Amino acid sequence: MERAHNTRLPAAKLVAAMMIVGTVGAFAVEAGLDPVTTVFWRCAFGTVFLGAWCLIRGYLPDRNLSPARLALAALGGVCMVLSWIAFFAGFAMTSIATTTIVYHIQPFFVVLIGVLFLKERITFDQIVWMVGAFIGVVLASGLVVSSGAVDTTWVIGIALTLAAALLYAIATILAKGLGQQRPEVTALCQTIVGTILLAPFADLFQSVPAASWGWLLGIGILHTGIAYVLMYSAYPKLSTPVIGVLTFIYPLVAILIDWIVYGHPLGIAQALGMVLIALGTLGVRLGWRFPVGRTAPV
Repeated sequence: MERAHNTRLPAAKLVAAMMIVGTVGAFAVEAGLDPVTTVFWRCAFGTVFLGAWCLIRGYLPDRNLSPARLALAALGGVCMVLSWIAFFAGFAMTSIATTTIVYHIQPFFVVLIGVLFLKERITFDQIVWMVGAFIGVVLASGLVVSSGAVDTTWVIGIALTLAAALLYAIATILAKGLGQQRPEVTALCQTIVGTILLAPFADLFQSVPAASWGWLLGIGILHTGIAYVLMYSAYPKLSTPVIGVLTFIYPLVAILIDWIVYGHPLGIAQALGMVLIALGTLGVRLGWRFPVGRTAPV
């Protein structure tokens, strides 16, 4: 009973975080700015929030933040910022639901990078789950089976979303090299890098509509500040199965918003693709094995 009570609050925090990040597509669309400018303000407002949070919580100054770790965090920040830009561009070129679903292929890029470059081992079962998930991406993308016309813009949007997932996976692997560094400090390093990196390229001198500032503040504070704090405080106290299941609240919220607010319901093929991606992700994360088949590392 005590254990259930101890996990109830972290689970609620993760549910809240996933519901918040599930709305990021709507915020980006409603802001009405180009992806680079949107991500710049995300980083700028996120830096203010995360900086204040880390100072209040006593995470800064961090004596373990060596020059080598700073460089690694900065490199991860470059990858993360580019991932956000490609992700936001995907919203405008496809749809919120499609971009969000395809983006969730990123855990498998982490596995592939580990196998190809870090000499990590992969089992036959993991290969099968990954193949199923990539078939899910093909279906979810709408490139093969679609109820509407798929043009060049849509194809580019899918390609950018896949690039965003790959860059996020690289940032995730780089973050593993930071050891016990507080994830909030790592996120702060990323937003600082993004603010500096994008300042010369963002259209800072354009007249941003007054209504857009609320959406930009939301992306920076809600999605990059509050949601990250909730996630990072919940992860250490939850089991992998619970995390694996609850993270799919994110795409479900995005799908519902795209359907109810923007009138973009999922087709049967896209829904099937989402199911395959979800099953593949859970299969890899939870180590599900097939009753028949070779399960030894390959």
